[in-house]
Amino acid sequence: MDLKLKGKRALVTGGTRGIGKAIAKALLEEGVDVVISGRDAAVAEAAAAELAKNTGGKVQFALADTRRDDEVDALVAFAVEKLGGLDIVVNNAARPGAPPAIPGVAGADSGYLLDELNTKLVGYLRVARAAAPHLVAGGWGRIINISGLAARSAGSIPGSTRNVAVAALTKNLADELGPKGVNVTVVHPGATRTEKTAPNVARKAEAEGISLEQAERALYGSSNLIGRIVDAEEVAAVVTFLASPRSVAINGDAIAVGGGSPRAIYY
Repeated sequence: MDLKLKGKRALVTGGTRGIGKAIAKALLEEGVDVVISGRDAAVAEAAAAELAKNTGGKVQFALADTRRDDEVDALVAFAVEKLGGLDIVVNNAARPGAPPAIPGVAGADSGYLLDELNTKLVGYLRVARAAAPHLVAGGWGRIINISGLAARSAGSIPGSTRNVAVAALTKNLADELGPKGVNVTVVHPGATRTEKTAPNVARKAEAEGISLEQAERALYGSSNLIGRIVDAEEVAAVVTFLASPRSVAINGDAIAVGGGSPRAIYY
């Protein structure tokens, strides 16, 4: 299937590592020109060089802390200038969720929760707010917010709260921007194989004297229906479709990419 993405222009925040980097790669492979952003200059430069080498695509990097209005505004302006416009925004600049040291309400540290909301919820809002006029002016656009399956389960107040909030933000943006040609969706990854999961797998394999595959299944495979961890490239494939003109029928909705949740029904 031709996704009709060749020549489109995308900004991927948090695109220097993990899922964001995989998304940037998938977009580049479809002929999209991409700007990736991060907060570490050395990591961002290396990621851009690697992506360009592996895909032959046009990729540039910028530094931005999405917790700051001025840096987000400068980031979007940079992307528009370097790409000659903007069609696609992927909001991914957030740290992976982690269970609190103390479970329940006792472990819901106020400062941590506020920082999580500022980074993931308000950070995504900042990027969308700065980018929306450019997408609307072009009469077509896509905003994909990367959230997480913690939106659909309890166990971590910060994790659930920030991801549910991103879903609510997504629907509000879709209702406003959809009639103007801009589709907005939210993607909920579950446990995902990235460069950060490898050390955990290696430690468990060594400690228990089992293979890496067995360790990975033990750590991540029991929480979904496919019996294994989802790879970042598999998440990226879904996001790339949502970024394309082919996804026009999907707007304001949440797409789970965690391999299927046992016993749960969502409608």
